[in-house]
Order: sequence, then C-alpha cells, then structure tokens
Amino acid sequence: MKVVVIGATGHVGGYLVPRLVRAGHHVVAVTRGPSEPYRSDAAWGVVERVFLDREAGDAAGTFAGAVAALDADVVIDMVCFTRSSAEQLVDALRGRVSLLVHCGTVWVHGPATEVPITEEAIRTPFGEYGTGKAEIEELLLRESRSTGGLRSVVLHPGHITGPGWPMINPQGNLDLEVWRRLASGEEVILPGFGLETFHHVHADDVAQAFQLAIERQSEAVGNSFHVVSERAVTSRGLAEGIARWYGQEARLRFVPFDEFAATLSEDDAEVSLAHLSRSHSMSIEKARRLLGYAPRFSTLEAVQEGLAWLAADGRLAGPVA
Repeated sequence: MKVVVIGATGHVGGYLVPRLVRAGHHVVAVTRGPSEPYRSDAAWGVVERVFLDREAGDAAGTFAGAVAALDADVVIDMVCFTRSSAEQLVDALRGRVSLLVHCGTVWVHGPATEVPITEEAIRTPFGEYGTGKAEIEELLLRESRSTGGLRSVVLHPGHITGPGWPMINPQGNLDLEVWRRLASGEEVILPGFGLETFHHVHADDVAQAFQLAIERQSEAVGNSFHVVSERAVTSRGLAEGIARWYGQEARLRFVPFDEFAATLSEDDAEVSLAHLSRSHSMSIEKARRLLGYAPRFSTLEAVQEGLAWLAADGRLAGPVA
C-alpha cells in the first residue's frame, strides 16, 4: 500500500515509518520542512519526502488538497489538532483513499471516575487540547459510519515516552531535576499521598498500534482505541521504581497540592495540575481484542530507556544506570 504519514519525523514517526517500510509499504513522509527524524534508520533511504506547511495550507485551503493529490491508499495523520483542519482533510480524502488513521489522545477523557477507563466511558474532556481532540474523534467516527463516508480509525496514546525527549515525571511535569534527585537519593516532593496515576506508552508501541490499524482495517474502521502500556502507575510508584533502577531508595515527602505547587515554577505547576487532575488509567482490552495490540514496554521500561538516552545525550546530570 501507499501510505502517507503527516508529521512523519516526530516522536512516533521515527518508529512508525521504518516499521511501514519493512512491512513492504511505499511510504510518503509529509513534513513542514526538511527536518530529520528523531531516530536514524536505513529505511528512511527509500521514503518519499514531501514538504507541506499545514498551518499555512489550512489557512489558504490548500493543504488537504495537496495531501489528496499524493494518491495514497492510507493517510496517517499525526498532527491534526482542530476540527476545522480535520474537516478540510476529510472533505479532500473522501472517495480518494481507503483509510484515514488519526492520532488522538487519552485527554479526550477528563478526570478518571471508574478505572480502567474504557473507550466507551462517559467523556468529560476539558482544556483546549482534550476538547479539540474529542471533537475531531466525533467527526471522524461519525463520518466513518455514514454511507459513502471516509473510513477512519482514531488511536488515543497516553504520555508518549522513550528516547529523544523528556517524559512526564512523578510530579506530572517535564522537569529533569526530578529524575536527577531520584537518581541521587535526594528528597522529592509529591502532592497528596502520591496515588494519582499516569499512563505512559513507548513511542514504538504507539507505532505498533498504527501499523496494526492499517493491517486490520476490517476490525479497526469506525473505532477508537486506547494505546498505552499494560498498566498505569501511581506517582509514588513511578518515583520508587525509577529510584530502585538507580540503586536508590526513594525519599518522598507528601504535602497538600497547594504547598507542592508553591515549590514549582508557574509553568511546571500548571503542567503538573493538568496531569494529576486527570489521573488517567486506561484499558487496552479493546485494542488487544480487535487489533492484536500487545505493548512491548511497561511504563517503567519506557521511562528507563528515555532516561538512559537523556543521560547519554548530556541532558540529564547525575548517575547513569
């Protein structure tokens, strides 16, 4: 199949594009400019590269048509964030491609009430990102289920993790100092009792799910799927697990959220609140049953690989496991 990947050189694309090439697909990588993928791989040598500025193209009404003109069998959209952008793409691709696979987010769910959260759970998204992705999902699945509509699948990753960038830490933000303190056996402050949950996923497991969605279209079309690790972790569980990996015993101090937030920068406090207030713990039963999705990495394994990369890249001071 000819597969167009929009946003191909991002975190997931660095794993997804080589997977698709090795599976025998002709891959067209659409990016805003000649950016290099996060991961080098010989497979990129046979990938067709196309440069399109989505923001400018959406504003001019030309981006979706340019993608449609690539005459793909499947389009994978990693970087759509607004309903209007999705509507333009759907209108251009309807009747021209066999499948559109959209990258959503577990943030289409608001705060957890029953866990694990299933795809069919009552949705209470909040914030621009979560509500925007929920609107796109509603559009695509309704379109997919309508007569003559564009066949679509929506995949909802959790906190994408692995080599190449910082990942969500036990405080719910991206501050690398938290990892260094755990590695050094220094005290780390967590809010409440440390029982809020995070659900990470390795970027290659996200890539696995996208590959499965195009290979098992009869089961996938018209559905959304959670794409996360086998199990979520609590904030204290993440801290303790990583401390042990570094050969340390976690020194954790638990305080009320307001006291905790006062120890952070304004930006970090905002990011922490966004993650802790959702406290997601997702079910992957539907993806396992219909797609055969089987994550290779646990949350701790995915984070450990990311930390090893950060240390080797000189971005994380302190001990290296």
